[in-house]
Amino acid sequence: MTAQEISAEFKFEQRSINVLDSTIAFVDTGKVQSGHTCIFLHGNPTSAYLWRNIIPHVAPQARCIAPDLIGMGRSGKPENIEYRFTDHRRYVEAFLKIVVPDDRVVLVLHDWGAALGLDWARYNENRVAGLVLMEFVRSFPSWDAFPEAARATFQAFRSPELGRRLLIEQNAFVEEFLPAGVVRKLTETEMDHYRQAFLSEASREPIWRWPNELPVGGTPVDVARILSDGHHWLLQTPVPKILFWATPGGLLSPEDAAGYARTMKNARAIDIGAGIHYLQEDNPHLIGTEISKWLASGM
Repeated sequence: MTAQEISAEFKFEQRSINVLDSTIAFVDTGKVQSGHTCIFLHGNPTSAYLWRNIIPHVAPQARCIAPDLIGMGRSGKPENIEYRFTDHRRYVEAFLKIVVPDDRVVLVLHDWGAALGLDWARYNENRVAGLVLMEFVRSFPSWDAFPEAARATFQAFRSPELGRRLLIEQNAFVEEFLPAGVVRKLTETEMDHYRQAFLSEASREPIWRWPNELPVGGTPVDVARILSDGHHWLLQTPVPKILFWATPGGLLSPEDAAGYARTMKNARAIDIGAGIHYLQEDNPHLIGTEISKWLASGM
């Protein structure tokens, strides 16, 4: 797939609604005859823009809802929260209560969006029709278990002084880590979309917080417990699943993917080819087409 085949245009109109003490911006393609509803949750440092080339494939089969997490994309940026996992959890839960109060949903999850989605799913299993996973965040028992290619980078991000200099002052997660997580070269138009939410140092607090929330060696304790519980639920639930994986992968190596394909119940693993972490930027049409076919099959 060439870069020319991947559109940089964000063709969807975003609505904004009041959620708790702020606002959440989101794409909503509207209900379809099949009755499926897909919730797309992104991670760090992205937004609903990440799904721009995938949603067009899925929209004929499902109502597609893709929010920007609080403090990210075009959502509000409240100054009175720390942007911890538990803060995001409150806003996601409140958002879903407003936009899909009763619907059964398929959760399409990436990065920290996966951790948030699995946490919600664990408490709402009767409302989860399916799970689509790629490059998902989970607890790591030690730094030795963390992906070697990104280990030194994340250790630097978690260093109190160096981390803030890299992530707040230099915006390194957007300017360096994001493009390094894509095999092809992101265009300046695409980079500008991702930069737009984080033009000021003050706006980058969520970017800084996420690496510091990543559970390594049981720290932070509360997030480690939440993600471990979500991971255990993922392995046990019979909810239908698709796991997209890539080579070499970022958080999920091909070996990891093979292990999950064996241990997750009712799961299908799909190789997207070359990819690192932001798989949606390397092979979105395959991802979207496979999700659409899966929905059409009744899962």
